[in-house]
Amino acid sequence: MTEHEHVRVAVIGSGFGGLGAAVRLRREGITDFVVLERAGGVGGTWRDNSYPGCACDVPSHLYSFSFAPNPEWPRTFSGQEHIRAYLEHVADVFSLRPHLRFNSEVTMMTWDTDKLHWRIETSGGTLTADVVVSATGPLSDPKIPAVPGIDTFPGKVFHSARWDHDYDLRGKRVAMIGTGASAIQIVPAIQPDVARLTLFQRTPPWVMPRVDRAISGPERWLHRQLPFTAQARRGLLWGIRELQVQAFTKRPDELGLVERLAKRNISRAVKDPELRAKLTPDYRIGCKRILLSNTYYPALTQPNVDLVASGLAEIDGSTLVAADGTRAEADAIVFGTGFHVTDMPIAERVVGADGRTLAQAWETGMKSLRGASAAGFPNWMSIIGPNTGLGNSSMILMIESQLNYMADFVRQLGVLGGRVALDARPGAVDAWNHRVQERMKRTVWNTGGCTSWYLDANGVNTTVWPGTTTEFRGATRRVDLAEYDVLRAADPAPGDEPGSAPEPRTKSTRKKKVEAGA
Repeated sequence: MTEHEHVRVAVIGSGFGGLGAAVRLRREGITDFVVLERAGGVGGTWRDNSYPGCACDVPSHLYSFSFAPNPEWPRTFSGQEHIRAYLEHVADVFSLRPHLRFNSEVTMMTWDTDKLHWRIETSGGTLTADVVVSATGPLSDPKIPAVPGIDTFPGKVFHSARWDHDYDLRGKRVAMIGTGASAIQIVPAIQPDVARLTLFQRTPPWVMPRVDRAISGPERWLHRQLPFTAQARRGLLWGIRELQVQAFTKRPDELGLVERLAKRNISRAVKDPELRAKLTPDYRIGCKRILLSNTYYPALTQPNVDLVASGLAEIDGSTLVAADGTRAEADAIVFGTGFHVTDMPIAERVVGADGRTLAQAWETGMKSLRGASAAGFPNWMSIIGPNTGLGNSSMILMIESQLNYMADFVRQLGVLGGRVALDARPGAVDAWNHRVQERMKRTVWNTGGCTSWYLDANGVNTTVWPGTTTEFRGATRRVDLAEYDVLRAADPAPGDEPGSAPEPRTKSTRKKKVEAGA
């Protein structure tokens, strides 16, 4: 990058959201864009999470882009290596490589009120962009709790999303902290090889059987030769999950049957009544993410596994002490403690029109218009923004809906013409957020009696979408200019036209607000 490089759009991140945005921009005829990636390859969370047993809990044919079907999925639920290979394939097929800038971590993004563009500082240089699409994702920055005494631990410590493949766990005493989606895959994967595995469980998850199998050669052949069969398969998977949404969002009591099936799953695998009691949640199923595994419970019954039904409280040398006083020795600690979801670090690096960071604007909770635009941050959009997460279906569906919104956003800028920006009106953001939170009140995520990573520090669910993917697609089909202030630069100087490189200027350009659509 050069100091004065300018692009029409800068996309941050090269996971599903970032690559999807890149594909959509090309389809809109926009080639003046870059994808800034802090790592050395594409894949996002599917690049970073390479721990033993890593796999997706959404069926493969639904966990892929509708515009890039993959008839070669090897299993109904794909592993990390297959998903990352798919994303590499997308980057190649859609000719995204020339747009990718690896090892370019964004350190600061600042809105220039006079020039109506973003100044983006990265570890690889500085550039400016008319529009920023932030696709960093909520599962990108690992969270390791500040456990007292962790600095005294003499062994190996790492997070599940930063797995140390050079460290051999065989024959070691390993402590697994947390019982989320990563932990229930890691535990059975490493249990046969370690000397002792101690699992620190603050809250037991609900775990359902994983109906996984290899996809046969004839099935793959059929999907290659008759693509509509893969589309039908995807449609069926989608439709089933759409029908399930009502139980999560409006009638949580209907989840009682599912809860009984989950309890039966525990009883079949765990015969010890004491262990079974520790593994049985006391909250409504669905309140926390429902996990899928056929091997988690059997692994916990093995003689080299100890379940501590309490969170980790402190560390004293090689001794881990739980909140209930239980002590365990360990040679290695693996944290499966999730990510910075409601306090994303990228928010601290985005400085808006009034000089505040996005983190400061979201001090009382994340909120944005239709999951995309935050007030005071013109021409800045997020993919998988506030309240766009799902509790029972594929996030790719939500990403594609937001790509529709992004495409129309850029289209509207072109229609308005000149040096122009769109800034979400605070009233529109508040109105949208109020509607979302009102609907959230009766969902299982708010009423199920648990504390989950869906909730922020104030206990507000700023993560999940309280409706169907069909509803969200309708809400993000197009941009409503009445929900935005239109900002224009007066007397644009040479080099300020969209897509051109800005030239040094001494005269500042003022901005003015005009009524939407004027």
